Amino acid sequence: MVNTNFLVIGSGVAGLTYAVKVAQRFPNKTVVIVTKADEQESNTKYAQGGVAVVLDVKEDSFEKHIQDTLVAGDGLCDEAVVEMVIKEGPKRLKELMLWGANFDLNDSGTLDLGIEGGHSINRVVHHKDITGFELERVLLQQVHKLSNVTVLPYHFALDLITEHHLDIPESKNISCYGAYVLDQNTGDIMTIKADRTLLASGGIGRLYGHTTNPTIATGDGIAMAYRAKAEIKDMEFVQFHPTALYDKKDGRSFLISEAVRGLGAVLRSKNGHRFMPDYDKRAELASRDIVSQSIENELKKTGDPHVFLDCTHLDIDVFKNHFPNIYQECLTNHIDVEKDWIPVVPASHYLCGGIVVDKNGKTSVTNLFACGECSRTGLHGANRLASNSLLEALVYAHNIFEYQAAHPVEPVHAFIPEWDDAGTRTSKEYVQIHHNLTQLQALMRDYVGIVRSDNRLRKAVRHLDLIYNEVEELYKDMKVNTALCELRNMVNVAHLIISQSLERRLNKGGYYNVDNVPAAEKDSVINDWI
Repeated sequence: MVNTNFLVIGSGVAGLTYAVKVAQRFPNKTVVIVTKADEQESNTKYAQGGVAVVLDVKEDSFEKHIQDTLVAGDGLCDEAVVEMVIKEGPKRLKELMLWGANFDLNDSGTLDLGIEGGHSINRVVHHKDITGFELERVLLQQVHKLSNVTVLPYHFALDLITEHHLDIPESKNISCYGAYVLDQNTGDIMTIKADRTLLASGGIGRLYGHTTNPTIATGDGIAMAYRAKAEIKDMEFVQFHPTALYDKKDGRSFLISEAVRGLGAVLRSKNGHRFMPDYDKRAELASRDIVSQSIENELKKTGDPHVFLDCTHLDIDVFKNHFPNIYQECLTNHIDVEKDWIPVVPASHYLCGGIVVDKNGKTSVTNLFACGECSRTGLHGANRLASNSLLEALVYAHNIFEYQAAHPVEPVHAFIPEWDDAGTRTSKEYVQIHHNLTQLQALMRDYVGIVRSDNRLRKAVRHLDLIYNEVEELYKDMKVNTALCELRNMVNVAHLIISQSLERRLNKGGYYNVDNVPAAEKDSVINDWI
């Protein structure tokens, strides 16, 4: 049994920012950070764009950023949350810089502000094209200065501990008492008892196979919260990034940042036609749901596996300076952006829904908080505005810290049993896990992708039931391992996405169902291939 005051599940910008703040504020209390891979591996690490924040008060304003966010969210944002996050942004950015984060400067020595799809003005603070990597570096540096913080890499959170595990009769008031955690190096299962637990476990990208996320993005926090009976909402709003590098490889797809289109790159079909103006007057700077749907439509019309991003007309020195990582990755794939078009295709990128939280990051389960991509704050609505995600994580990590500092709780005294795996067996037979994972990913891509239909969603329910039953049998029979538990979590998340997709009867933002389109619009360009 491990006892701690604060348990953090996840080591991205959300979890680390929170951990640094509570550890600094309460030097006599302990913080345990659980992360299932290396401490640096998270969605944060791969965030290229930056942090959207209002700094140029002559050209920009809070009102403009708020309006851009509301437009992207397509009427489903919580306006009070949008206002709160955007107005807090400059303070949270300043903290990062005081901790040592480096951001690009322009020739006049001020922060170089980029522009991305959906923004009406330059406001994205960035570090080359590896902003997330820089934030991860700074935050881990801060964490390692704090003696009351313990980081447990290669530890996988299996389940949240609630009354269900304590043999307490079910009540309407469910509380979280910590988590059961698998040490992946030894196979031992730890019981971590905590006064407060924060889920900062990231997204769900691997569920679709083709994703810009790392392979660890399997929706673990959302699935654990769902099993703990926390409220989950807006799971139908899966955001697909329009421009992932097409390379025919399995696993994480390399992201070609929206900022490349912000610099002036254009999308073309293989015959050279620049097609985005056919779909939206903002062309390549339309919000990413529009760009993704447009590319999907072009691919369905032509049968091509990808479209192209044309950067050949851009100043190559400016491109190399802004996007050195992208430039090098393209070269590695035998693409010279000065001469060659970049083959791109949409890929699963970000989940706008998740665990419902209030402005203080509180979930519907007592003493359980959530932050970052696994949470549903109301900021993003139906579609996240580019580079608002790091901003959201910074603001909510701070809010959770402030709330907990002002509302201390008494230590948990309940007796918590150890993990019970009696009757299970150790098995090295992974073929069933791999087979079901492959089937699940294909199901989500083919039936629950960028453009959906009621028919495909209903079929997805039937297919998912078969996978669910087989996975549950495995879970009851086998001693737990990471691959099996990740698959089980992804099945839970798939159920939430499919069921909440069927419930949505009005297309909004990133959610597009052809059966929700009014008859008068059935001949629109997005629908002409359905």
